[in-house]
Amino acid sequence: MKDYSMFDVVGPNMIGPSSSHTAGACRLGKVACKIAGEGIQEVTFLLHGSFAKTYRGHGTDKALVGGILGFDPDDERIRNSFEIAEKEGIHFKFIEENLGEVHANTAKIMVKKHDGSQVEVLGSSIGGGNVVIKEINGLELEFTGEYVTLIISHIDKPGIIAKVSTILAEHNINIAFMRVYRHGKGEKAFMIIETDDDIISNVIDDLKHVTDVANAYLVSIK
Repeated sequence: MKDYSMFDVVGPNMIGPSSSHTAGACRLGKVACKIAGEGIQEVTFLLHGSFAKTYRGHGTDKALVGGILGFDPDDERIRNSFEIAEKEGIHFKFIEENLGEVHANTAKIMVKKHDGSQVEVLGSSIGGGNVVIKEINGLELEFTGEYVTLIISHIDKPGIIAKVSTILAEHNINIAFMRVYRHGKGEKAFMIIETDDDIISNVIDDLKHVTDVANAYLVSIK
């Protein structure tokens, strides 16, 4: 049986009428923002189920764009997220789509960047402002962002996990959970590390210098 906190019962601080359709949507957008990094040019939101049916009335659309801008769910600027995104040169559109056997409040966020690279994030808003990320760039995985989450894109080779763990230990960072997802042996992989401690920028810099690590970034959405 799950243990519920006061925040699960009362709900998150947020702008908008619904923890699932606005707070959760904003957090999904923010995860995509964190993973994509700087230079976002265009975003396509594929909306499934309840998201698709009610996104305008519940403010899901503004919340998703607000998340892409890096806003938290209680940020007053969410109400004007469309205008702010346009001023920053970020183009966006919403498409109603059947994404298959997924949660009713699910979005696939497809980001195009100025350098020509693309990022795709599939995630669901599961209630109370909580989210679960199910896919990054076509690779099935799972994390919630409830902890400080470190995502490392790397090549699946022996010794990578040991090198990453050593760097975190040197900075006295305790790993709460770790999972590794890969396309196949020796191919692209993601390391999802949830920690009990904050991670400062020089830790990320150290991780990026590990051989066969393509990128490392933080996703902290609580």
